[in-house]
Amino acid sequence: MTTTVTRDVNSSVDQILKIAKEGADLVRLTVQGRFEADACMNIRESLWEKGCDVPLVADIHFAPAVALRVADAFEKIRINPGNFADGIKSFENKVYNTREEYDMDIVEIEKLFAPLVLKCKEKNRAMRIGTNHGSLSARVMSFWGDSPKGMVESAIEFANICRKYDYHNFLFSMKASNPVVMVQAYRLLAAAQYQLGWQYPLHLGVTEAGEGEDGRMKSAIGIGSLLADGLGDTVRVSLTEDPEFELKPCQSLISIGEEYTAAGTTRFDAIPAWEETIRDVTSFSRRRGDLPAQQEGDVVDVRGFLHRDGSVLCSVSLETLQKMQPEELYRQLGAKLVVGMPFKDVATVDSIYLPQVPATSDSASRRVLKRLQEVSVGVVAPIAELNLNPLPNAIALVTLEDLANQGLPPLPSMAVRYAVKLTGIEPAEMYTKLSAAGNKVVMALLEVPAHVSRVHASRRAFQLLHNNQVNLPVIHSLAFPKQKMTDKDQLILRSGSEGGALLVDGLGDGVMISISDNSNGEVFDLETLRVTSFNLLQGSRMRSVKTDFVSCPSCGRTLFDLQEVTEQIKQKTGHLPGVAIAIMGCIVNGPGEMADADFGYVGGAPGKVDLYVGKQVVKRAIPNALACDALVQLIKDNGRWQEPPQKDDSGTSPSGGDSNKDQLVSA
Repeated sequence: MTTTVTRDVNSSVDQILKIAKEGADLVRLTVQGRFEADACMNIRESLWEKGCDVPLVADIHFAPAVALRVADAFEKIRINPGNFADGIKSFENKVYNTREEYDMDIVEIEKLFAPLVLKCKEKNRAMRIGTNHGSLSARVMSFWGDSPKGMVESAIEFANICRKYDYHNFLFSMKASNPVVMVQAYRLLAAAQYQLGWQYPLHLGVTEAGEGEDGRMKSAIGIGSLLADGLGDTVRVSLTEDPEFELKPCQSLISIGEEYTAAGTTRFDAIPAWEETIRDVTSFSRRRGDLPAQQEGDVVDVRGFLHRDGSVLCSVSLETLQKMQPEELYRQLGAKLVVGMPFKDVATVDSIYLPQVPATSDSASRRVLKRLQEVSVGVVAPIAELNLNPLPNAIALVTLEDLANQGLPPLPSMAVRYAVKLTGIEPAEMYTKLSAAGNKVVMALLEVPAHVSRVHASRRAFQLLHNNQVNLPVIHSLAFPKQKMTDKDQLILRSGSEGGALLVDGLGDGVMISISDNSNGEVFDLETLRVTSFNLLQGSRMRSVKTDFVSCPSCGRTLFDLQEVTEQIKQKTGHLPGVAIAIMGCIVNGPGEMADADFGYVGGAPGKVDLYVGKQVVKRAIPNALACDALVQLIKDNGRWQEPPQKDDSGTSPSGGDSNKDQLVSA
């Protein structure tokens, strides 16, 4: 989508050409009024003169008359059911006692919408019925609430009007800034289409995803989850960056999705047949495994080995353990240093995995591990390694196959618990053996072989755990082949697509991201893998370790420099775990998107900003130069402020993820 002022024909044309050159199949422009609509014909003709025939989409809010006007110029019209007929919402509740009473309003909607339907049919224009979680109409909010079900019902109403006039050249979108809500809405819509016998296409996107790593991660979680199930026909990654930077992540996500849906794929061949009963598209619930409990005789606090809101584990190679300075290792694992000693911070790993255990004679490496264990960082290692080199207070990892065939082997000397490794493709009868293991097994590492569909084999594992009433915490071991990790974008997008597809269904208690064959020049350091893991959990609406930003990608309506302002706000407020801040360029995506935010910073007029608490505006017309500080004061006034963390002994500030200054990923 362009970010230029649509009335500026030359700038708009130049940006469209740049976007098309990067591989866009469609380009959308905001068209908010008559002057913009008049400019659209000039834009279209100028592009033809330059040999560019990329289809153009008009983004319409609030203005049925403008939609009619621009249909003469552009190939496609996007309308928002939330404001096409209802206009700007006040979020006041109107009580509908019956569905019949609610449906009576459709007559008035049809009067406004039917002329556009007929014109699009006459001119063979396409249409997107683009529902947005943040801008549901007051009518829908009153009857259905702020819900995925309301999003679907809103879209189907408009689709029924299209069908009444025998117009079928339309598609749907169900966008939300919350990937969990977005995925649920699309799945509900797909289910509704199956029931209705419809097959209209789906345009996928996470709206207001933000910029940098966070924007890519949220988009990967939402879009990747749906593509893995074969849902989606067009894709947009909505980033608070220059629009041409959106294309590379789009192409990568499509490529990842095609691994599941391409004709002749063998990724499902190794997965035994199974019946799924635990996932329900009509509702969301999170499976929560039973966390480790302290037992008599425990020397360390095993309760800290996992976290109730989602755990992060890191795989630490023996080479890294031996060669990296202890303080640097602690820092990369997210620990805070005090006189050289590690302490757990908000984004410290909960446990580490050791593929190899240091020899009993390696006192330096064992001292590093002991320091971590003393602050409740768990140490997991293969049972064969622990039998060879016993390690105090370790967790011994056994495979489900060995457990099923031989029972639980004796616990290695000085080890305190077991963990079990699953692949998701074991025979179903093996899972029956887990229920007899009791509280000796404290977690499962689910690592699907690289040649198998991770999403679908993992779903099978959760189903079999459910069938056998096993409530172990499950950590997704996302071990990616080195050859697929060409850059950091690939790490983020693949982690979000494959891990997020499970976490947004409530399946999983944590993640451990690793690169197979990460030796001989590591692709990513421990800190990068840890930060990506925490971003995945936060994007999946699990564990919050830093401020969550909901920021729109900018367009011709934006009333300030969105990229610059977003960076300013992040620098001042990026250290507030559990706080969500919405940064919106204009009112179109203003109050509604505050549904997922605690505070809002919204362009209200040229040079002026309105501030929100939730969906309620509390300060109006603040000059741009003063607005960022006013937002900080508003957070303080509402008791959500905390001072930025002080630098520790390493000279760095402990971070709940990437420093917001370093989040931008070049494309």
